[in-house]
Amino acid sequence: MKRIAGLLVRGSFLAALLMLPFLPSPTRAQVSVQIQLGVPLPPSPTLVVIQPGVQVVAGYPEEVFLQGGYYWLRRDAGWYRSSRPDAPFVVVESHSVPPVLVKLPPGQYKNYGQQKKAEQKASKNQQKAEKHEGK
Repeated sequence: MKRIAGLLVRGSFLAALLMLPFLPSPTRAQVSVQIQLGVPLPPSPTLVVIQPGVQVVAGYPEEVFLQGGYYWLRRDAGWYRSSRPDAPFVVVESHSVPPVLVKLPPGQYKNYGQQKKAEQKASKNQQKAEKHEGK
């Protein structure tokens, strides 16, 4: 009787082991938050080098950088990343943001290059006005 009971216990244990691959396994919960930009980026945005290895999207109303093969968006106190300019941006934890980007002064790169263009245009208009006054 003891021997039969032992065989049954071993057989049950073996059956349980064989069933393990078919049992549901605990999974990690994954949450992904995506944001859409108010003004979509063009598929090939104009980029300006602001320091070695870091480019900014020129003339865009938000700070979007290209660094390390990813597009990085700084919005308020958060950071978002995208693999392409026309793909959704996902939330990134602050420790995952390249330090070179974190060190950039917030707000300085919104509409980057627009101010310079406006100053050049104003300067040209002033030169034209002075030229016409001199005639």
